[in-house]
Amino acid sequence: MAKKKNNPAPASKKVVDSLRVVLADTYALMGQTHLCHWNVEGPSFFALHTAFEAQYTELFTAADEIAERIRALGAYSPGGLRSLADISGLNELGEEVNAEKMVASLVEDHTKLIKDAAKARDLAGEAKDNETEDLMIARIQVHEKTVWMLKSYLK
Repeated sequence: MAKKKNNPAPASKKVVDSLRVVLADTYALMGQTHLCHWNVEGPSFFALHTAFEAQYTELFTAADEIAERIRALGAYSPGGLRSLADISGLNELGEEVNAEKMVASLVEDHTKLIKDAAKARDLAGEAKDNETEDLMIARIQVHEKTVWMLKSYLK
């Protein structure tokens, strides 16, 4: 029986490795945002509950796109909550925190994701992988807008 090939081209290995981090960040952030959706309380409950739902739904779709891009590059996408958490390194938010702490934590998480996506974008550019570069540019735009909105809430 032939062994399955899971070796991306050498020029794209760094791209794949960076995409794996972005995927893990995205999945971890989706979980964090979903936790906030479930546990938010207070005068801003309705607005934040709705905003968090829109955000985690968008992140779920994004995770799928990123995982499929990794597959298109000839590699396997990571999975499993422990694996993704280890790859991402995002800090977990507790269950009983107030809305302001939730939002501030999500700002930090989106900011980390922006940095990791920018690294993936740059590596893709160096590898002349325009499709991955475009995907990361689009992801950065989404996260920058979300950071702006979340920071606006904190003012």
